[in-house]
Amino acid sequence: MTGFTPFPEEFTAHYMYPEDAVETFRKVFARLASEKEFGDAFEEIRARYLTHRAAMGDLLEPLHALAGANDVREETLDFVFLLSLVEDLWEKYKFIGMEEKVYWRTMDDLRCKLLECIENRGVPGTFVTSWFDGFFRLARFGFGRFQYEISRFRMAPGGDPLGASFPSGRLIRDGDLYINFHIPSSGIPLTDEVRYDSYREAYRHLSPLFPDGKVLFGCGSWLLYPRMKEFLPSHMNILKFQSDFHIVAWAEKDDFHDAWRLYGRDAGKAPADLPRDTSFRRAYADWLLSGHKAGDGLGFFLFDGEKILH
Repeated sequence: MTGFTPFPEEFTAHYMYPEDAVETFRKVFARLASEKEFGDAFEEIRARYLTHRAAMGDLLEPLHALAGANDVREETLDFVFLLSLVEDLWEKYKFIGMEEKVYWRTMDDLRCKLLECIENRGVPGTFVTSWFDGFFRLARFGFGRFQYEISRFRMAPGGDPLGASFPSGRLIRDGDLYINFHIPSSGIPLTDEVRYDSYREAYRHLSPLFPDGKVLFGCGSWLLYPRMKEFLPSHMNILKFQSDFHIVAWAEKDDFHDAWRLYGRDAGKAPADLPRDTSFRRAYADWLLSGHKAGDGLGFFLFDGEKILH
């Protein structure tokens, strides 16, 4: 595949990608189709992935070398590479009998990462290419607002089991199965309805993995930093999201590594110069300006298909 075939074209239209970004991708695909050396090298990298000879991360070096040799931004060629795989993934979804809506929800993450790249680096593409391995290898799926994957809990050596606050008395032990989930930057507010719709849809697909009918969900995120309660209004959806969890660990950090998720290209600025155009941005900037640190947290909850148990 060296051209911008109908499926990727329809794919970008489905998500209403910015037209200037789509035009950039079209031009790269056109070059891959017309410049034999460029196209053949790209197809060799693509074949290594499709035949499971390499993981996404293993292909970054040759992809970026190819981008440099052909005067294309690395972020842009990485995204073109992902677009060249979306039809193959569509066929895999059909093969395993997964619903069409799950495909479109899952693949919305490309749009999210595209917009993040435009905001943070000023170029259409992605700077987190390895992240997409989980989607294209059918290990991570979008069910409603969140993205879910099967995981195993790994406890620090000598650590005590977690989760004693669950009403069932359930403990989380080393090696226990749980469903890890992620929060894409889709812009959809984390309302009660949105969150629970996602939990219920995930439960419908994943509950057979848990014989007692109680799915153990877990999430590690900067949005689970528990001290947010000290500087955010109690009505904010972020705090309602936090309240879903039994937070078992959290930490503060000297560097706010996730600042780009909140402040985009302004993330490197001093707290006094950070944007304050939303209540969340303003509150976090004021928190940092007052000498406090940023942080993150790890939390779990049990879900029985309708309600959270904690």
